[in-house]
Amino acid sequence: MNDDGTQGHDPEFPDRYVEFMRTGWATETPLPGLAQRPEAGHHGKRRAALAAAFPGETLVVPSGGERTRANDTAFRFRPGSDHVWLTGDHDPDSVLVIQPDGEAVLYARPRSSRDDDSFFRDRVHGELWVGRRHTLAEKGTELGIATRDLATLPDLLDGCAPGRTRLLRGLDATVDAAVRAVGDGGRDGELAIALSEARLVKDEWEIAALRAAVDATVLGFEDVARVLPADRSVPERLLEGVFSLRARHDGNDSGYSPIVGAGPHATILHWTANDGRTAPGELLLMDMGVEGRHLYTADVTRVLPVSGTFTPLQRQVYEIVYRSQEAGIATIRPGVKFDDVHQACMRVLAEGLHDLGVLPVSVEEAMDKESILYRRWSLHGFGHMLGLDVHDCAAARKENYREGSLAENYVITVEPGLYFQADDDLVPAELRGIGVRIEDDVLVTAAGAENLSAGLPRTADDVEAWLGTQREAGFRLPG
Repeated sequence: MNDDGTQGHDPEFPDRYVEFMRTGWATETPLPGLAQRPEAGHHGKRRAALAAAFPGETLVVPSGGERTRANDTAFRFRPGSDHVWLTGDHDPDSVLVIQPDGEAVLYARPRSSRDDDSFFRDRVHGELWVGRRHTLAEKGTELGIATRDLATLPDLLDGCAPGRTRLLRGLDATVDAAVRAVGDGGRDGELAIALSEARLVKDEWEIAALRAAVDATVLGFEDVARVLPADRSVPERLLEGVFSLRARHDGNDSGYSPIVGAGPHATILHWTANDGRTAPGELLLMDMGVEGRHLYTADVTRVLPVSGTFTPLQRQVYEIVYRSQEAGIATIRPGVKFDDVHQACMRVLAEGLHDLGVLPVSVEEAMDKESILYRRWSLHGFGHMLGLDVHDCAAARKENYREGSLAENYVITVEPGLYFQADDDLVPAELRGIGVRIEDDVLVTAAGAENLSAGLPRTADDVEAWLGTQREAGFRLPG
């Protein structure tokens, strides 16, 4: 791809054709129903709060640019979460600048000019290739923010005082190069931390967006259950594709690469190859979430018995994990430490491992922080923050996140699991290859916890009944 968005195999157009293409276009093509989005006020409050946290400074938050998938093809663009949280803008290459006086300006790419040939030759930005963009005025109206031409941004950045400028780095290499780093980058790191910690508590609009993503995810799991046969094998990728259809129809996309683990693949935490097949009599673990149209994502895991019913041993493992999740959810309320929820989940898992005859020591010894031998079969913690990112608020300081306490309107996952690897000689042969995780998206309320994904069953009996009901209903196209 050349710098002007053309490629080596593009033709050399004659001047007569170029001049012809530049003429005869309507000067105005207004967007119908253009108005400020309802959520714009929430974004404005967030920008004001960020400006107040760094008074008298210039803050720069890019959306990021497209990334090459292979040769001249790009991945589907997804903007940086902090940029979305502050602006609602979903376009590539945009840059939010909060100026020292607190005024916020969005620098964005304007519509393609018809005065040159870029609008029909530039495969990256030309509107005949990628579609109509908003004018700067249209974008400003929808988002409720002042807008300026992206082409004027370099001059602004060139004049920024290094000691009074903070940049969210790693999203836009051009902007990273234009804003000189000061010292060890600590100033920029403080901006990243402030953004993550400001996003810990969700406002009412964000909670509604998460509810919508979870509701779509529930439908996606129903879709998959309806095409999952009890008596024959199907590819994991078929099930992934069925869920992805729902994600693209009802939302923006899947919030992360779906995990569809049949049989022993269920024991691999981030199994995304999805190149196996289901088998009657085995379990199927699916960890999937719809990313909604506002880019907030769900994150839900369910385990289904392919044949329709759990075997006694499968049920025993499943019920240990279920009791663990129940213990964790029952612990949740404002002021409770993250670690308290973790310990509640893990103790039940350790007790269950002891009952299975797997744990080589007592439960108390296994739970000792200098031991944690139970973790050979549980592997991960109880959960994580959820929001615009599936692992949300990742730059928050430990003392305000993993080593901190829950607060009202946090949204977290609760997802204990047990995983018996196929090659684990320390467990009985009949356990090897069994993996169970139950994951739900939980809102911390003033009174305790609300399971946002309660639309999907969790007990073994309810899972079996639900799976039978979905199979009887049969597959339906979204819409």
